[in-house]
Amino acid sequence: MDSLNYHHLRYFWTVAKEGSISRAAAKLHISQPAISEQIRELEMVFKEKLFRREGRGLTLTDAGKTAFSYAQQIFALGQELSSVITQGPSAMHVRLHVGVMDSLPKLVTNEILSPVFALPQTVHVICREGKLPDLLAQLAAHRLDVVLSDESASSTTNFKTFSHSLGETGTVFCAEKKLGLRLRRGFPESLHGAPALLPTENTALRRALNTWFHEHQIEPRVVAEFDDPALMKTMAADGRGYIAVPAVSLAEAVSCYNYQVVGRADSCRIRFYAITGKRMIEHPAVQQMTQDARGMFHG
Repeated sequence: MDSLNYHHLRYFWTVAKEGSISRAAAKLHISQPAISEQIRELEMVFKEKLFRREGRGLTLTDAGKTAFSYAQQIFALGQELSSVITQGPSAMHVRLHVGVMDSLPKLVTNEILSPVFALPQTVHVICREGKLPDLLAQLAAHRLDVVLSDESASSTTNFKTFSHSLGETGTVFCAEKKLGLRLRRGFPESLHGAPALLPTENTALRRALNTWFHEHQIEPRVVAEFDDPALMKTMAADGRGYIAVPAVSLAEAVSCYNYQVVGRADSCRIRFYAITGKRMIEHPAVQQMTQDARGMFHG
């Protein structure tokens, strides 16, 4: 591959951020044909198209998304270098790239990450949310320092990972107040045949719920299944069915959605993990995060 021209990369990065060549040209104070030519030369170096046209705008190809992600990091490091040279080493930030599994409750993620922001040295946290296989692939490519998940990494992955247990919590069933008060009487038998809003089958919470339902001979009437926990909670607030939430995020569920607690299922356990590429955690922010998280989960 030819040597990478960082001027070309900056033009590409600006177009990607602005969403069009015309807006990028106005921001960079150069002509549109000049930018177009620079991007063509960059595509020749990569031997890949970086943009495709959609209507009047441009969208990134898969190769373009990868290039943009790296360009973001390159130019952020460039700004950091400038700050360190002009302001001294105290301006240097520790960077922490965190992958967050999309099924992880936002309150749980916030609590796990909280100790990082209390460190004496400034930590610049970059969070990426997604499915576990995608996040593990980024971990393997050294684009992430740690992945936060509610399930451990599979032993079948084609690269070495280590799942560090952060703790576990029980499960609480909740619903809109009117439905919740009705289901609270006779819990857990009251859940049998009652309308349920559940996470999809491929999630750790759903697998734990299926086991718990089976043990208690409960067959929920599944109204809907969700990949997105936030959407599930919103629909539950409209009284469409009951939901199950990790006990550690109960306070958020009650305060934000005004739910009624139906009952606890302490034997339905949800576990949380920090997944790294090395057995020993070396990143100081990850060390602090995992140490504090182990004392957070209970109930």
